[in-house]
Amino acid sequence: MSGGGYDVVVDVDEEGDLGHTDLQEDLEFHSSNFEDGQNRNKIPPDQGRLPAPTTASSGGSGKRYLWTLSFYAQFFDVDTSTVLHRCFSAVYPRSNFLDIMEGNPDLYGPFWIATTVVFILFLTGTISQYLHHKGEGHFEYDFKLLSGAAGLIYGYTGVIPIALWGLLKWFGSESANLLECWALYGYANFIWIPVALISWSPITILNWVFVGVGFGVSAFFLFRNLYPVLSATDVQTSKILLIAVVALHAGLSIAIKILFFAHKSPAAKAKPEHNEVGKLVWTEKAGV
Repeated sequence: MSGGGYDVVVDVDEEGDLGHTDLQEDLEFHSSNFEDGQNRNKIPPDQGRLPAPTTASSGGSGKRYLWTLSFYAQFFDVDTSTVLHRCFSAVYPRSNFLDIMEGNPDLYGPFWIATTVVFILFLTGTISQYLHHKGEGHFEYDFKLLSGAAGLIYGYTGVIPIALWGLLKWFGSESANLLECWALYGYANFIWIPVALISWSPITILNWVFVGVGFGVSAFFLFRNLYPVLSATDVQTSKILLIAVVALHAGLSIAIKILFFAHKSPAAKAKPEHNEVGKLVWTEKAGV
């Protein structure tokens, strides 16, 4: 019976009498598990194959690779209203900016803010030079101002957050986030858009006041939002990092004033003039 996949269960009374056994009533047939024990260690044919390779387009994987556009698209996944709200919060901070971002820092706003600042600095710097040289003959645009603005703004916004993030990681901060650092510095540049629009005046002291206001607003924004992150390190290190952040931002403000809102920018090319003996010379007029 067991060869057919069954085993026999026989009820035996206390006296061991089998004489009154009714096969139909006392015999019970159960499925045998002998073959289950033999097949238990066998690997089904389908399970012995290698798994299918994971691709970036797999529906349920959710993985993004560095060489795909989807990896970078996630950093620009914000709408216009969100960017405008963050810009307003950078100029008029009422709460912590990291809470406003709600764990979703973006690079869309910082990139276009920096780009706008670059072109406005070039425009207002050109206007400032035009007013300074008005009546001296033909005026030519100086595109060195554009390259200078791009190098200054993109370099400051891109490199300083990386250096700050690296230092925080070096000193054991667990809350440091590179994207958040980029977002903070990127949105901190928003104040330079209105400052640049009104700082082309030939009145030097007025330009210094405008640049000072821009420095104060943006430095306060950075100090307020970076202080909780920097405080994750020891007291001495956090003080040094805060001083370095403010000092570097002050250096950016002074560079903006001297390079773009002076009567004669050091970033501009020299203007050829003739001296008393008729020789062609290059002169530089400083007008900070």
